[in-house]
Amino acid sequence: MKNDILNLVNMEPLAEIKGFKVRPGMYEMNGATAIRGGVNFTVSSTNATSCELCLFKRRESKPYAVIKIPEEYKIGNTYSIIVFDLDIEDFEYAFRLDGPYDFERGLIFDKKKYLLDPYAKAVTGQSIWGEPVKSNGYKARVVRNDFDWGSFANPKIKMEDLIIYELHVRGFTKDESSGLTEEERGTFEGLRKKIPYLKELGINAVELMPIFEFDETRDKRVVDDVTLLDYWGYNPVSFFAPNTSYASKIEYNKEGNELKNLIKELKENGIEVFLDVVFNHTAEGNENGTYISFKGFDNNVYYMLTPEGFYYNFSGCGNTLNCNHPVVQELIRECLRYWVINYRIDGFRFDLATILGRNDDGSPISQPPLLKSLAFDPILANVKLIAEAWDAGGLYQVGSFPSWNRWSEWNGRYRDDIRSFLKGDPGKAYMASNRITGSTDLYDEHYRGSNASVNFITCHDGFTLNDLYSYNSKHNEKNGWKNTDGSNDNLSWNCGEEGETDDPKVNALRRRMIWNACTVLMMSRGIPMFLAGDEFRNTQFGNNNAYCQDNIISWLDWNLLQENKDTFNFFKKVIKFRKMNTVVRKNNGYCSLGFPPVSTHGVLPFANQYDGSTKYIGVMYAGKDNKKISKDEIIYMGVNTYWEEIDVLLPKLSGDYVWKVIIDTYEDKGYVEKSNTYLTENLCVIRERSVMVMKAVKKSEV
Repeated sequence: MKNDILNLVNMEPLAEIKGFKVRPGMYEMNGATAIRGGVNFTVSSTNATSCELCLFKRRESKPYAVIKIPEEYKIGNTYSIIVFDLDIEDFEYAFRLDGPYDFERGLIFDKKKYLLDPYAKAVTGQSIWGEPVKSNGYKARVVRNDFDWGSFANPKIKMEDLIIYELHVRGFTKDESSGLTEEERGTFEGLRKKIPYLKELGINAVELMPIFEFDETRDKRVVDDVTLLDYWGYNPVSFFAPNTSYASKIEYNKEGNELKNLIKELKENGIEVFLDVVFNHTAEGNENGTYISFKGFDNNVYYMLTPEGFYYNFSGCGNTLNCNHPVVQELIRECLRYWVINYRIDGFRFDLATILGRNDDGSPISQPPLLKSLAFDPILANVKLIAEAWDAGGLYQVGSFPSWNRWSEWNGRYRDDIRSFLKGDPGKAYMASNRITGSTDLYDEHYRGSNASVNFITCHDGFTLNDLYSYNSKHNEKNGWKNTDGSNDNLSWNCGEEGETDDPKVNALRRRMIWNACTVLMMSRGIPMFLAGDEFRNTQFGNNNAYCQDNIISWLDWNLLQENKDTFNFFKKVIKFRKMNTVVRKNNGYCSLGFPPVSTHGVLPFANQYDGSTKYIGVMYAGKDNKKISKDEIIYMGVNTYWEEIDVLLPKLSGDYVWKVIIDTYEDKGYVEKSNTYLTENLCVIRERSVMVMKAVKKSEV
């Protein structure tokens, strides 16, 4: 491949087709690539009998040229051609393939259809948000990859040090309350303008909900005079191309530069960038869906099909990618490499990742070749790989996802057990203590360790943290499905009244519950992740499935940042506390007081025989201070989910140490480190439905 590129300077046309000078192309260079003197086009199809390259003027529906790639330019299943004297700014392109039609065998070639290049780096046809693609389909552009990254290096933050912030690029700044210009709102540039805010909050990784080109208009409909779209973006059209409607300006042939500017500045501020990637299905849907790309290139290769030719639907979205077919494996691996090399991406969260471990008949594979190849890929060696370890077909692999000690998981059991315990459900203390201390029942401490668990209480799918303690039931009526969509099992609690209220006692309790959740999350072993806006109590008004709401239901209301500044400040300080205390994040040597690195407690020290009525758990971390290895670092968290205060006896410290109160969610400011509150005789009163954090300090420092 390298030699081929070096020899480009000596390459001359060998033929002419319809006035275009051509020659056989570079077969290992998938997609369309600008080279010296022209453009190289390479596509593959197992079953096609012919391939045509169609060239269009910008925004034109009919091609100005159709070049049939000669049969002698085909090697194996790959068509490759170099077309000389093309200016990439003058054209858009698509393909047409001919081949057999046999529905039961999954062969549905149609030589009249324009097909989007599966390896397209920029997609045209839907650059204006909410406007559907024209009837002649999507086309691609050739991207000029000349972005100057300078000399900066990736932050390379260790897994245990991550604090992940999940956000939707459009919804993060789309509302007028974001304070940005109309052009900036809802774009990559808008997010870039909020980097000082992210830095102040203290997170060090953003997880961007899907930014690959997707069709938000696929299920466009109007409910009660409100236009609903496929807002979240979990229906990809192209895996290599950024969503052009997320750019504040048109970027002809430089698509992605605004995103690269965003990524570069995030990294310069110590914030890594993860992408939420959707390789389990595409926007083409089932046999009644659209015909965009993969169906036309090789329907029975790219998709899992039943013996009758219909689509398996383990994604719940109409089709399922055949991820462990070698051709699809190559596409996914090359895609991830492309984003790491050209966009400097630090990590990927794989939507419905168990699909990536299914065979072509849908059955689970014990050691899926795709997952294994990604785990050991040298280009991806420093990239974080995070699996949503379940799918819509019922395969649930939290704790058992094939990992090779490389894959981490969204820990859905952490979410459920912590939600349940915090709201006071009986019989949940043991599981909650296990989740807080690293879910060792799910992840072998010596093999996978606590870095396998991405802990979260909220994410895009479900209630916001504010709504978790404001609603007993979902309120999805505005989605148009008569409130039948979305989960009914939310493990939520409205604290006494459903929805908004003026009752000061209810509002005080809700704030405390939110602070409790924040504290427990940040004090848990594993990688914490929370949803953008939770830090200032953003609400979706009880909607727990806001996938279609492109409005204030899904957009962040930045006015709430001022209204709930106390909660923002609480998040900020608890995040900082986690960062400053290594023993919360990992085992860090042995404590001179003889305490184990991690221990659980009841109202008496080390009394952790929890039963069905237990409403209190204590967790203690002990080890050496990361900065002063001669100094001990001992931190204790007490969680009281009972409706009355509880007297707790803390582990006894030696004569040189006393317990200092760091966090008390019952207090108005929550974070009380500067109040100089110290405990005598190790006795502590933890008030109703509250969380306290204590740190051992030397008496000489008091």
